[in-house]
Amino acid sequence: MTANTLSPNSSTKVLPLLGRSLSELTEWVVSQSQPSYRGKQLHEWLYVRGARSLGDITVFPKSWREEFAQDPTVEIGRSQIHLHKQTRDGTEKFLLKLADGEIVETVGIPTSKRLTVCVSTQVGCPMACDFCATGKGGFRRNLAKHEIIDQVLTVQEVMQQRVSHIVFMGMGEPLLNYENLVGAIAVINKDIGIGQRNITVSTVGIPNQIPRFAQEHLQVTLAVSLHAPTQEVRAQVIPSADRYPLIALMDDCREYVEITGRRISFEYTLLAGVNDSAEQAQQLAHLIRGFQSHVNLIPYNTVSDADYKRPSERAIQTFVQVLEDAKITVSVRRTRGLEADAACGQLRGQHEKAIAK
Repeated sequence: MTANTLSPNSSTKVLPLLGRSLSELTEWVVSQSQPSYRGKQLHEWLYVRGARSLGDITVFPKSWREEFAQDPTVEIGRSQIHLHKQTRDGTEKFLLKLADGEIVETVGIPTSKRLTVCVSTQVGCPMACDFCATGKGGFRRNLAKHEIIDQVLTVQEVMQQRVSHIVFMGMGEPLLNYENLVGAIAVINKDIGIGQRNITVSTVGIPNQIPRFAQEHLQVTLAVSLHAPTQEVRAQVIPSADRYPLIALMDDCREYVEITGRRISFEYTLLAGVNDSAEQAQQLAHLIRGFQSHVNLIPYNTVSDADYKRPSERAIQTFVQVLEDAKITVSVRRTRGLEADAACGQLRGQHEKAIAK
């Protein structure tokens, strides 16, 4: 079944309006024998007012709204909030139930000046990274474009604050859902109004996809989940690394920088006793020397199904110092929402275990 093109338990094709541009929405309303200005109205109610059904759009004629209330082939394409948790630091985590019953996570991360949404692109993830809660849960399917966009609107609606930043660091590997990713970025930028420079796409690395993404000439930040300075260690924690050697990944990253002129952020999850030694910090510095880049260190969030531990503060600071001494730009990501199962996929995984009992 194609993602969300069919209604649950039915062969009826569903037409989600969410994810369409102003011109596409205008074309659609005209096809429904409505005046073209209703396209602009529909666009506003989808992306500014957050309408969840055509019946919510009170500027439309009542008769037209009633007509579509009986039409199973047309819908806005919004999800249902299945579970919502908030932490003491203000982070809010959501499980969203999709039209086919699948569950996906998204997170709203507020600070004093911004609201960042951590967006998922797949239900589960096929990459099966050994330390990742999402990878432990397996892969179900790609998210449709409207399902990706819905996460942003849901967080904005519930937290009652305009979303300013997007990070595609939720469930799934974004570059394995390429067309829907690029399409969602276009809508998030042009229709919701979030600048491309405030959007980050994180990838473990898929052969040939990083140079392809570079050709889109977007102003987004590319974050490459490196997690190891050598092929041996990377293959230990990322099974897919066997099919995409580190040397090939780094060549693709250099090509990306050459094409776009933008620096890459290298994500590096610090795992105690695995990749957090001073020697490995030196190896990492050697690996990315000469790159227009930035290293984002992420001390590990413990996952119940994985046998990894968070490094000590001393080990973290030593790793940082080695990189700084090598003139590598580095930062340590501040952990948010630990008491809300902050590791990606953890809340969904616990939810599914509870159902299975």
